Amino acid sequence: MNGTRRGFLGWANAALAGAGFASRKLDAEDTHHPAGGEDYYEKLGVTKIINAAGTYTALTASIMPPSVQAAVARAAKHPVRLHDLQQAAGEYLARQLKCEGAMVTAGAASALTLATAAAMTLGNRTSMHNIPTDITGLKNEVIAQKAHRYEYDHAIRNCGAKFVEVVTLAEYEAAFNERTVMTNFFNAAEEGQIGREDWIRVAHSHGVPCLNDAAADVPPISNLWNYTKMGFDMVAFSGGKGMRGPQNAGLLLGRKDLIDAATRNNSPNSDTVGRGMKVSKEQIVGMVAAVDWFLSQTDASLEAEFRHRADKIAAQLKNIPTMNASVVIPNVAANAVPHLLLRYDTQRIKIKPVEVMTELRKGTPSIELNPQTGKKPGAGLPSDENTIVVGVWMLEPGEELIVARRIKEILEKAAA
Repeated sequence: MNGTRRGFLGWANAALAGAGFASRKLDAEDTHHPAGGEDYYEKLGVTKIINAAGTYTALTASIMPPSVQAAVARAAKHPVRLHDLQQAAGEYLARQLKCEGAMVTAGAASALTLATAAAMTLGNRTSMHNIPTDITGLKNEVIAQKAHRYEYDHAIRNCGAKFVEVVTLAEYEAAFNERTVMTNFFNAAEEGQIGREDWIRVAHSHGVPCLNDAAADVPPISNLWNYTKMGFDMVAFSGGKGMRGPQNAGLLLGRKDLIDAATRNNSPNSDTVGRGMKVSKEQIVGMVAAVDWFLSQTDASLEAEFRHRADKIAAQLKNIPTMNASVVIPNVAANAVPHLLLRYDTQRIKIKPVEVMTELRKGTPSIELNPQTGKKPGAGLPSDENTIVVGVWMLEPGEELIVARRIKEILEKAAA
């Protein structure tokens, strides 16, 4: 190729022609693969499971509905300018979810980090390149109720922030000072003396923004706008749980100036705390598609479907001696969907629920029960050592009957 424009165009046309040929060749080669793609779980020797537990990260959370899977697959075929996609997706989501600003994040933990970075660097863009190692001149104290401290607040500390714990409303009112940058409210906390309204009111009286970690707190669907309308300045959601988007996607919703600041702290911007929290085109489109799917549902229809699955399992187990089945919705914000509780007399059926869990896990297909199985009450569920807890909401069609059959086999063998 010579240095002339004509030479460049000739080279470019040849390259494009070659690329077209190569693309056609690759497309032809793809026809030799199964329509649904090669089964890499099988190829890698990874055991597939039936998820009768719930939307737990360690169990890869939810399965995307067909419409979301199709949107992700289509998005994967075309490159776009990532900034344009993030901006357009954010504007669309903000309209759909009735808030000022929205962005797709790399999960809920990423949303917590970016929310903190936004609060710390708002009005001081150069500081984005310094946190967390140099926070000179920056506010960095985050107030939280002692009962709301949890393993996920490491995502907030990633920015160089430190926590100030409070218990009473009087302690909360006295905790604000010139270093306070934000408050954090754990939406699903089972304890804590200060309610949401008081939490927001006091923070705003000091001109301090409030973050609400509501990661697993849909359904109900309306929670996607309830907390921003209540006055929380930023709200974090997991995308791969109840909304059934990509597992590594999440949402940060709230005040436009703070969401804009969070976006500046995020990938693809270099030298920022969020650079490693890359959100791909597939994640962004998948998250938007998941929100569209979720908003097309109703709370009543979702609950009815989950209860139907639970009833089908219970019906298969009704002849097990001493079996008592009940459907319970946890009395906390997270995972507030129907769960099936199975109780029986372990003196009559000589196997404990935790042993049933082990047998299901070892079997084929491998089945995971809710981790509250055989445990004291927790996560809003009235479980105990004699209780099997079946999380029905992540079961795929027909899997409820497989779960019922396997539990029945195990219990009947133990009763013999």
